[in-house]
Amino acid sequence: MLFANLGTPDGYDYWSMRRYLSEFLSDKRVIDYPAWKWQPILQLIILTRRPKAKGHDYKSIWNHEKNESPLLTITREQVVKLRAAIQAEYGADVMVDFCMRYGNPSTQSLVRKMVAEGCEKILFFPLYPHYAGATSATANDEFFRALMKEKRQPSVRTTAEYFNHPLYIEALAASVETAYAELDHRPDVLVASYHGMPKRYLMEGDPYHCQCQKTTRLLRERLGWDRGGINTTFQSVFGPEEWLKPYTVEHVAELAKSGKRRIAVISPAFSADCIETLEEIQGEIREAFLHAGGETFTYIPCLNDSDAHIRALMAVVEQNLQGWVTR
Repeated sequence: MLFANLGTPDGYDYWSMRRYLSEFLSDKRVIDYPAWKWQPILQLIILTRRPKAKGHDYKSIWNHEKNESPLLTITREQVVKLRAAIQAEYGADVMVDFCMRYGNPSTQSLVRKMVAEGCEKILFFPLYPHYAGATSATANDEFFRALMKEKRQPSVRTTAEYFNHPLYIEALAASVETAYAELDHRPDVLVASYHGMPKRYLMEGDPYHCQCQKTTRLLRERLGWDRGGINTTFQSVFGPEEWLKPYTVEHVAELAKSGKRRIAVISPAFSADCIETLEEIQGEIREAFLHAGGETFTYIPCLNDSDAHIRALMAVVEQNLQGWVTR
């Protein structure tokens, strides 16, 4: 079993950030402009300034005790629990590890390690509830590129997105109910903020937007709320193109101006808290809401290594191992 998440810089210093951002923003699945047009802009303009700014953001959330990003810490914690559950179900001979699409531990290094240790079958599991070319697809691309370097390739499977899996929806609902139970006043609106993408990708056939909308609907139905109780928005806009709307940072300000003084924000597209949730949502987006007149801003953490999330991920694992690995 090989789980994969987006990635992380090795540090928040300029050169660590530049290496990470260069790899990430050079991915044709992420930015699909022609290289002759994009690379001069990226290398000569963006990567002279952005590493310092993003490094400052990462420093504000960095796990200084372990000297790593929260995404790396949380992904490791998830896999520790998943390894215990998988080996309890299928035996200690099943190897369970994780990799990152960008940065370390790299996909190539983990595939090499698994093959070297005798793995004859690998189930590759991108930790993205929703499919997008810039997440699930590029993770699979990198996995298959790593396999191309192996003389003896193992049999492989890749998991599909699980945005509508009943246990995933149940885990999201439970996280909302737990958070709300701890508040003195119920939020006026729950904002489901998903990572954005250029609108053009939707027009070209990427199903991400539709899957996000369905997750929100299923969550609302599971909670038993009326329409309007949850709003779907998109964050992390980058570049000059129009992205999926409404933009979270603008939407929360509009809510405050319309008299919604208390809101909560949840991030269903992220399997683990990361720079987009710990810094962007709890920084820029929170400030936009409060500056516009909002009073109470509640962030509901990602599912991370919660027991409900592990059960949901295990259900996906079990579904994909049918007929391949015996208990």
